[in-house]
Amino acid sequence: LTILLQRSQTVSDPGKPRKHKLQSLPNWEHGNTHSWLSTTNPTTNWSCVVGPASHTVTQAHHPPYSLTGESAGRQIWTTHNEDSKILTTPPLPALLSEEEEQWVQRVAAGGRDTFGIFCPSQNPNSSDQMFRAQQIRTFLLRNKHKHNVTTIPTTTPQTPQQAAEKALEFYAMLQTDDGHWAGDYGGPHFLMPGLVIAWYVMGKPSLLLSPDHVRLIQHYLFAHQQADGGWGTHVESPSTMFGTVLCYVSLRLTGVHPRHLSKATRYINDNKGALYTSSWAKFYLCLLGVMDWKGVNPVPPELWLLPDWTPFHPSRMWCHARMVYLPMGYLYGTQFTYPRAESDPLIQQLRDELYLEQPYNSIPWDRTRHWIAPQDNYSPIPSTMKFLQHVLVAYEQSILLRPLRRLLRRKGVEFCLNYMRAEDLQTNFINIGPVNKVLNLLGAYHASSFSMDSNEVRLHIMRVPDYLWVAEDGMKMQGYNGSQCWDTSFAIQAIAECQLLDKFPDVSTKVFSYLEKTQILSTNIAMSSPACAFESAKNRLSYYRHASQGGWPFSTSAHGWPISDCTGEGIKSVLALLYKCKAVKEGIDNGLLPPFSKKRFDDAIHVLLTLQNEDGGWATYENNRGFGWYEQLNPSEVFGDIMIDYSYVECTSASLTALVEFLHHFPKTPRASEIKTSINRGRIFIRRIQRMDGSWYGSWACCFCYGCWFGIEGLVAAGESPLSSQAITKCVRYLLRHQRANGGWGEDFTSCYDKSYAKEGMARYGDEGSGVVSTAWALLALSAAKCRDVEAIRRGVQYLMSKQLPSGDFPQEGIAGVFNRACGITYTAYRNVFPMWALGRCANVYGDQLLLSKAASNN
Repeated sequence: LTILLQRSQTVSDPGKPRKHKLQSLPNWEHGNTHSWLSTTNPTTNWSCVVGPASHTVTQAHHPPYSLTGESAGRQIWTTHNEDSKILTTPPLPALLSEEEEQWVQRVAAGGRDTFGIFCPSQNPNSSDQMFRAQQIRTFLLRNKHKHNVTTIPTTTPQTPQQAAEKALEFYAMLQTDDGHWAGDYGGPHFLMPGLVIAWYVMGKPSLLLSPDHVRLIQHYLFAHQQADGGWGTHVESPSTMFGTVLCYVSLRLTGVHPRHLSKATRYINDNKGALYTSSWAKFYLCLLGVMDWKGVNPVPPELWLLPDWTPFHPSRMWCHARMVYLPMGYLYGTQFTYPRAESDPLIQQLRDELYLEQPYNSIPWDRTRHWIAPQDNYSPIPSTMKFLQHVLVAYEQSILLRPLRRLLRRKGVEFCLNYMRAEDLQTNFINIGPVNKVLNLLGAYHASSFSMDSNEVRLHIMRVPDYLWVAEDGMKMQGYNGSQCWDTSFAIQAIAECQLLDKFPDVSTKVFSYLEKTQILSTNIAMSSPACAFESAKNRLSYYRHASQGGWPFSTSAHGWPISDCTGEGIKSVLALLYKCKAVKEGIDNGLLPPFSKKRFDDAIHVLLTLQNEDGGWATYENNRGFGWYEQLNPSEVFGDIMIDYSYVECTSASLTALVEFLHHFPKTPRASEIKTSINRGRIFIRRIQRMDGSWYGSWACCFCYGCWFGIEGLVAAGESPLSSQAITKCVRYLLRHQRANGGWGEDFTSCYDKSYAKEGMARYGDEGSGVVSTAWALLALSAAKCRDVEAIRRGVQYLMSKQLPSGDFPQEGIAGVFNRACGITYTAYRNVFPMWALGRCANVYGDQLLLSKAASNN
């Protein structure tokens, strides 16, 4: 019992450094540049449309269908070619003088040499130039009476506070009309291919992807092709078979001739063909009809028919994995395959191109189920799972069990379809993420007997634009329908700590309006959506959902999935605006802004308290429903730790600090005692998950600087003394050891992948190994800990100030986000929000000490 108890307490430990480090680096043809601005139709002007206007644009393409849920935060890209009658405003560049447009492009370039030019060998991360240029143009046009590009000051800040204010002056230009900050949340290369395959299987409907979309998708894929001909799993990954096979197939499906893909073909052949790609890629190939279903391990839908109390019932999985394998079960159970696969010449060609000239009909599919290229095999399928997969294959092939299998298969498929439809309605057809979005779309298409006119199919198609983003590298599919609420919550807390809420009242009031609308199932519009019916206790039990009402999402209210840390950051943001911002208070008093009731806070606190795990920490969307040994059943080779919802230092700190802040403002709340107990349990968890070297591993960003920031913030908020807490002082020493010679800190994606601090820091895309985002996280942590090494703080602050561009922007460096240990993801907002926050906090904590020389400080 003691052993089991100890293991249950450490199940959320992300583990020690990996023995097998990332061996290779991505490589692009040196100096190769790409620009879609010069290759697409010059009359095509892409625009990002947000909020209610985005609903108007989408619904105009799909009469008589309507979108449901709040429009706040929704962001889609459209063209004046498609929507000239809907978008009455002419393309913004046409409204500016040549001098003004040159200024806009120079500022929007974010420190890159030339606006609109993408050079992956210099940096494969986009700097989000298209969106930023649009917002800066809009700002300039609206404020022409105040600003002239020839008179806008470009003074160099002399203090951290001045630098923080200049950072906000720039970032305020990027705020959208509905109050949120939009940005590129791309990075993974395996997302768009799923959508392209669905588009092709469904007959290439222009309502799903127009010719303009297809051209930009092609551009994106070619822009990220590496020198060896392959594509990585994400933009900073070396080439993998997972990325390469899917991107190659996508380009072929969009009309690219194989002679333009000879290097990709060579990479695939050199790695033994598509039989050695990962299981998720194989699943997509089966849907397309270029792989036999015997080539994938079974995903039997009848597993959902097991009693809920079964230890390995699928409902116990982490929700992202659960909601992907749910439609996989439906599609596997129906053996869905592109209906015209056998007669389509392109499919026949792909069958020849992908398999090393081995005749397609002679491939021993059953033997290939576990074949995997080494570069794809981040999380090798455990022997336990391989054995169970062999058992499932025997079950699939058993003649004796055929009658029982048919009965269970039919019931399992029915269950999956019903559950998928519930997920569609609960999320207003957005779905939890891009993978299950595409698979649910295909499931709806199959269930409607391949009809493009069914309600479910059309409602799905209307939400596809929510996932697409346009930047200087082309069109990509994002890892979510955006990071709007997450980025905006951080931004307003940074502004509050910089003491700039009322110096920028329009920014603050717009953020409040957005966050008020974004709290899940808390406005009249949200409550009138189909999602509301699923909040009943019966429906939540039937579809394995945690309470949603009152939580905040990562993206939009319409998305409908609350997350612990997003809820925590949402609570703190609204509290800061209500109690620290005069403009918001006056707006509420004057009726210009909606009131925010105590009940809405109570709803949010209820979500947080019920999300706390038994180990004292907080997971992401739900409580941990499984066990550590679930990872022995992980069927995905490319992702690690995906089977259960672990507790994380980030989620725990965000939730704990929100509870502390709530209790500060509402000390007499009826749940005060429960909240205090919850805070203490969270504090104990944060201490327990700290590594021996003093660090915390960051599971959702790169990496240790990020984890350390959350770890220290949580412990300080929970009452530990910054100067006497052993856990905090150990972390301070850890961070100081990793400060680089130029005063900054730096990590790249390898910190996450290897679970070990990157030895060279951010050597490839930073500045002498340092990066602005990592430096900001380290400074936020150290200043929260009241670090006594003022010289180290000064050097870090000076590094940040030296990296600030004349516009107030900061350069886009390496990828900042990560998920499932092995996949990087983009947060273009981080380069603006966190340096501003760190500069403001350091100015508050250290004041004039940061302006003194080292000798004067010592005296």
